[in-house]
Amino acid sequence: MGAGAIAMSGDAAGYTHLLDPNRKWYNNWRLIALNAWVVLFLITSSTNGYDGSMMNGLQSLDQWENSFNHPMGGMLGLLNAIQNIGSLAAYPFAPYFSDSVGRRPAVIFGAAIMCAATALQTASQTVNMFIGARFLIGFGLTFAANAAPMLVTEIAYPPHRAPLTSLYNAVWYSGAVVAAWTTFGTFRIPTSWAWRVPSALQGLPSVLQVLLVWFAPESPRWLLSKGRDAQALRTLAYYHADGNEDDPLVQYEFEEIKTAFELDRTIAANVGWKSLVSTAGNRRRMRIIVAIAFFSQWSGNGLVSYYLNKVFNSIGITDPDIQLLINGVLQIWNLVVAMTASFLVDRVGRRVLFLSSCVGMLVFFTLQTVCSAVFAQHDSQGAAHAVIAFIFLFYAAYDLAFSPLIVSYTVEILPYNIRAKGFTVYNFVVSIALIFNQYVNPIALDALAWKYYIVYCCWIAFELVFCYFYIIETRNRTLEETAALFDGEDVVEQIAAVGHDVREDHTDEKASASSIHITEKV
Repeated sequence: MGAGAIAMSGDAAGYTHLLDPNRKWYNNWRLIALNAWVVLFLITSSTNGYDGSMMNGLQSLDQWENSFNHPMGGMLGLLNAIQNIGSLAAYPFAPYFSDSVGRRPAVIFGAAIMCAATALQTASQTVNMFIGARFLIGFGLTFAANAAPMLVTEIAYPPHRAPLTSLYNAVWYSGAVVAAWTTFGTFRIPTSWAWRVPSALQGLPSVLQVLLVWFAPESPRWLLSKGRDAQALRTLAYYHADGNEDDPLVQYEFEEIKTAFELDRTIAANVGWKSLVSTAGNRRRMRIIVAIAFFSQWSGNGLVSYYLNKVFNSIGITDPDIQLLINGVLQIWNLVVAMTASFLVDRVGRRVLFLSSCVGMLVFFTLQTVCSAVFAQHDSQGAAHAVIAFIFLFYAAYDLAFSPLIVSYTVEILPYNIRAKGFTVYNFVVSIALIFNQYVNPIALDALAWKYYIVYCCWIAFELVFCYFYIIETRNRTLEETAALFDGEDVVEQIAAVGHDVREDHTDEKASASSIHITEKV
């Protein structure tokens, strides 16, 4: 599992000296525009985060409960899980759409479906209408969520790629914050608009995407894969070098992408689903991707994400006002921690963040379990308050890695030719894990109460062991160099050699220019 040699140390990216020191994210209008487009794609994740928090909040609203005859048990599980069932239905199609039609059209297509679905959800008169609308939200979200993070990582300015891609899953909480505080504000409305208003607002990010994504850049890597080399080079140059196609950084990126494509064709002649496990490198990738997809949902966070009211009820906090208030504060806390962690991925490293996250989750979830048991046995208010504190601390630990890294790490370790399909597998596994959680958690909580937490304590311990042995450090590498780490030292060296040649050419040009300048002075 050694990473092998590469054209730079782990602390300095190989392209660093090719960067224009005067080109900053805050003083270059083309970088500002590029990052604005990135934000437009990042809000795809907000839609997903909004849903989880909204469903949490709606379960505390009597108006929603009355509208749908107080759903419990299996029906409550279905209402929460149906969005992910809708996602499952779209998974066979989403990667082909992203690879064949383009990343940008896939986002637009998915957003358009979600606009229609949220309108139907808002207008629901029966529980079946509500379920059908949520199925369509999941179906559309799959197309947008498959393409958006890949587009972010494939168009981002190289020094910004890791933090911006990590922000994708971190801004899940921005949707959760809006939903939590929306339901907190509308629960005082005596009519069904108490839940219809939050339902309508869920479609706002999708409306923005349908209107604006048409004008965003397409992925240069997708353009190259379709033989549109000149357009790919223009896109890279426009956003990364103020339109200069001869800029050393642009040439470095362009040649490295082309070389990676050729190596991908050599390593895996076919790009069907079988290619995900056809080589040793791909099998290593899929082992990590499947594992962290499960870990992202099976770390105990699913209990709070969709059934916070049941957790609060189990420790004697039954006032809807208090439940909604705590949920709103928790989402703000999560957003701050997750966004902060996103900017540490290159400074601290992926491996350190994953291991720190697992250790913290294990400690705080165990303490939450102990305090829940004390409350159940002794009705201690101090224990109940401690449970709330440990929920916040548990989420701080979770947000160190499993909010920012599960998407960015997945897309960066996959080479282009299998990126869409590999990312679809990740999303598929997440949906399976979520559906299991949403059906099993309410039943298990009703039957076992705090004792059910012990299962997650054991599982988090397993996560720590897995991450220690299998997570590979990938910081400060380009997208192509990161993906090549799993294919052996020869592939890494071939990818790195392209950058070495570009750097040498750039150095020779600088030396020649310097020599001419000295001669002129003499």
